[in-house]
Amino acid sequence: MFHSSLRLSAPAVRYLAMAADVVIIWLCGWASYFWYISSELGAGSAIAAAAAGGAGGAVMMPRYQLVVLASSLMLLAFSPGVYRSWRVNEMWVMLRTVATTWIGVVLVILVVLFYTKHSSEFSRIWFTSWALSSLVVMWLQRLVVYSVLRKLRIKGYNFKTVVLVGQGRLSEDVVTALANAVWSGLRVVATLPADGVATYLKAQQPHNRIDEVWLCLPLCDEKGMRQALDALRHSTANIRLVPDLFALKLINHGVSEVVGIPMLDLSASPMTGDVRLIKAAEDYVVGSLILLLISPLMLGIALAVKLTSKGPVLYKQRRHGWNGEQIWVYKFRSMFVHAEKDFQITQASRNDLRITPLGAFLRRTSLDELPQFINVLQGRMSIVGPRPHAVVHNEHYKELVPGYMLRHKVKPGITGWAQINGYRGETDTLDKMQKRVEFDLHYIEHLSLTLDLKIILMTVFKGFVHRNAY
Repeated sequence: MFHSSLRLSAPAVRYLAMAADVVIIWLCGWASYFWYISSELGAGSAIAAAAAGGAGGAVMMPRYQLVVLASSLMLLAFSPGVYRSWRVNEMWVMLRTVATTWIGVVLVILVVLFYTKHSSEFSRIWFTSWALSSLVVMWLQRLVVYSVLRKLRIKGYNFKTVVLVGQGRLSEDVVTALANAVWSGLRVVATLPADGVATYLKAQQPHNRIDEVWLCLPLCDEKGMRQALDALRHSTANIRLVPDLFALKLINHGVSEVVGIPMLDLSASPMTGDVRLIKAAEDYVVGSLILLLISPLMLGIALAVKLTSKGPVLYKQRRHGWNGEQIWVYKFRSMFVHAEKDFQITQASRNDLRITPLGAFLRRTSLDELPQFINVLQGRMSIVGPRPHAVVHNEHYKELVPGYMLRHKVKPGITGWAQINGYRGETDTLDKMQKRVEFDLHYIEHLSLTLDLKIILMTVFKGFVHRNAY
């Protein structure tokens, strides 16, 4: 038999999850209300009022109940994605979806209360504690359920069966991926050639239901596709196509519709819509705050540069920015003024004689890059993103490193995923540049506010000083 006796994929599970959220929202609403009344009247008075059924008792006032009811209905009605199966997703994706949806519900409630001029009738303390506690408890409830289900699947319960059609490298990659993700509860029970699907299906017993069939065939194998689909025409399994895209450098891949034509995105910038708005807000708000805080430090560094060597305080260089456009990038000058032959740009190396004593300290601590916050406020750079390289270096490496120019699908950054993972400083070998590009493309593919904040935090603790910074 394919299936264990325990199977938790019935539609009732979805309704149980919805009911659990409603209960959580109401319980958090009551608890926050009781806590608010307790803080206003004193715990003893609140308990006495509760026993007497007074206004400060266990029953919320009608207008508070109405807000809780409205939020519960909105969460259930307008967020079907929250209650789908999360079997094949990482935990943080599930938590992020719940948070985004709940924050949206809360914001709608706030807007409605504001425009109907009823916001003053509600306690800000209650509203804030209710909204935050509801989100935290919904998270905790999901973490518990998610962890329990993962353990059950690892032990062989509550799994789904998968049949792979195709016996090449692509199907081998899929088998390996599923073997490394036992928690998903997806089990490969057969790997078949396209002309063997019909025979396999006829040999199956009625209780050996197949849940998923994945076509791991080359897109050019039209005959194999037709054979497999014809054999599966009566099957109730989910049939999916696994395109052979593993070898390609994909950026923000997905499906787009252009003038009614569905298209598969192989390389598209993630800087659109909400992502672009959030990224801009992050850069201008956080960048302004940081620049304000470091202004005294920058003034001191500028004075030190001016007093210790001849030349300008700032050094600027042409580099490629978003969409490959050339921009000026600022740094504190860390080298003696010099001219290179044939307008070439030589990367700084260890014990480089061109670097001033002060410049060595600035480069080692990354303080020479502080003026780039000016670039951020100019809109040329981001706080987080792939580090910009000199134009001549781009011209050199774009022919040697696959996907190199895809780094310019977003704005260059002061710090980045590659830098906090140790790939910074001189790239004296092709392998070092390839690893840096690999980390940069990983960042672009997974770009989010959460990842940006993580990189900024990690930069504070481990990104300024590094053995490769010279």
